[in-house]
Amino acid sequence: MKARSITAALCLTTALALAMATAGCTASTGEAPAGNSGGAPASAFRDQPLVSEIYTADPSAHVFGGKIYVYPSHDIETPLADDDLGNQYAMRDYRVLRMDRIGGPVTIGPVALDVKDVPWASQQMWAPDAAYKDGTYYLYFPARDKVKDKNGLGTFRIGVATSKDPMGPFVAEKDPIPGSFSMDPAVFTDADGTAYMYFGGIWGGQLQRWASGTFDPNGSDTDLMQDDKPALSGKVARMNPDMKTFAETPRDAVILGEDGKPVLGGDHERRFFEASWVFRKDGKYYYTYSTGDTHFLNYAIGDNPYGPFRYAGHILKPVQGWTSHHSIIQHDGKWWLFYADTQLSNKNHLRNVKVTELTFNADGSIQTIDPFKAK
Repeated sequence: MKARSITAALCLTTALALAMATAGCTASTGEAPAGNSGGAPASAFRDQPLVSEIYTADPSAHVFGGKIYVYPSHDIETPLADDDLGNQYAMRDYRVLRMDRIGGPVTIGPVALDVKDVPWASQQMWAPDAAYKDGTYYLYFPARDKVKDKNGLGTFRIGVATSKDPMGPFVAEKDPIPGSFSMDPAVFTDADGTAYMYFGGIWGGQLQRWASGTFDPNGSDTDLMQDDKPALSGKVARMNPDMKTFAETPRDAVILGEDGKPVLGGDHERRFFEASWVFRKDGKYYYTYSTGDTHFLNYAIGDNPYGPFRYAGHILKPVQGWTSHHSIIQHDGKWWLFYADTQLSNKNHLRNVKVTELTFNADGSIQTIDPFKAK
């Protein structure tokens, strides 16, 4: 069993980052001072932050009208210490990034949605996603509701907000999506126009508290502690045409090992932790996700949007910082991985979004990326 507590050592997940670590910057407004590299030279990192004016993480990238729009979390400073529930990730609003091309100028949009404008939400606007249909842009987001659990915190639900502009502002529905729970929504629209939402995350994302099908307010704060049994799965549900509701009860997005059996809970380098993202390439469905406490981005491949998905390998090795959350798009004939690390702050809860090219082998496998290796 891996250690269950987040320590200062986990902030730096490679020997290189440990050697370079120094005190990070602080910014009470959530703004990141330009040029601050957290004590590590820019040359130490494979890629550089897309923006340095604010802290950003969990980038969900999309191509709308030929332009790239990135829907990230907006990290802010907090006095809270790191913990297994993720209370230090105190984000309260969203701001959208826009660019015409990879490597081009990036525009930071105004506040697209604030937690104070979501009737049912209390705090923690974590990793969002977006979709487009028939002239309307949809912003999907997790937040805690106002019903307290044993820790005095709300239960995570998933909400939806709409706008006629991809940058917002977005207007939230008065209630969360019926039947939604946990966090990290990611909406994939298949070639036939059918949309599916993938979601879920253990530990602070509370997925382990839904193992019985109903929420256990007194359940485990981490996972089920059942290393010899199939790991908890992320969820998938087909969306109704309104893009605001589920058309079915969420199903398990099962990840299988090479033996054709579900990956076990104790297999922390392969099991699902959070950050589902799905794309289709050459008729195959790539289910990508984060392993959380072992800090990998992984992928598994299936024949349909529901899976099961067979584990295929690592996409990204551990970055500087604790969490890995990503998205993958195709633009200008290339595939791109958006991710985040803590280059600007050296603090787990103050991150910066990056992008790097993703390379596929002839057999459809993905070449593993080292975030510290020069291109």
